[in-house]
Amino acid sequence: MRHSSTRISAAALRRVGSLRGWVDMAAGLALVALLTEWVHWAFSAPSGLRFTAGGIYVAIATAVLWAWPASRQGLGWANRVTLLRAALIAIVAGVVVYPDFIQRHAEGIAALSLLALALDGIDGWVARRTGSSSAFGARFDMELDAFFIVVLCMALIALDKVGAWILLIGLARYAFLVAGVYSPWLNRSLPESYFRKTVCVWQVSTLMVCLLPFVEPSWATAFTLVAAALLVLSFGRDIVWLWRHRPVGDIEL
Repeated sequence: MRHSSTRISAAALRRVGSLRGWVDMAAGLALVALLTEWVHWAFSAPSGLRFTAGGIYVAIATAVLWAWPASRQGLGWANRVTLLRAALIAIVAGVVVYPDFIQRHAEGIAALSLLALALDGIDGWVARRTGSSSAFGARFDMELDAFFIVVLCMALIALDKVGAWILLIGLARYAFLVAGVYSPWLNRSLPESYFRKTVCVWQVSTLMVCLLPFVEPSWATAFTLVAAALLVLSFGRDIVWLWRHRPVGDIEL
């Protein structure tokens, strides 16, 4: 009876944790709706922004709930901060399909992006302060960063600041994941790297600066080429480390 009771309690805790996760996601959706309405009121945004921003947030929330470990008891404050950042990124992503709106309000988009970037440092601090660091939270943060970079690259293309080649920066992370399917040694965990984190922040900062109207396309191209070079260097360092620490006997394709 005691073991049965323990199993029931564990199942009940998982259901409570799942319910809290849904509540957190719903709160995030409500925030996206409020922000979207404010953008409509303040800047006369396209009516379709409600669907694009909301749809992107729902896609992010669905992915989070799908990947969320059943054993966790609620998202926790650190992941809630990351979810807040996801809501902001959903707004930025939602306006990418409206180039005319971006051109009129590039400063506002850059400011919103800067706020999302600032929150990127806060969620890690909260995780350390509350002792809630987890592999799930780190992955959530990393994948959101990768998506954010893709969004900013698309915004620059929409503004005709740079060519479509800039998507190479945004898609680098996903190309690395695909490569890991064919070369499993690429899937090993990497050690903490200050250089890797610095390059990530540099990518986002560069892309945000290039959104500003006073940055000419020629300068935007130069800045993003530097960012791309640093990204190649960062990935190169990681790939070399993974190669050197691959399991003995691995067959490379």
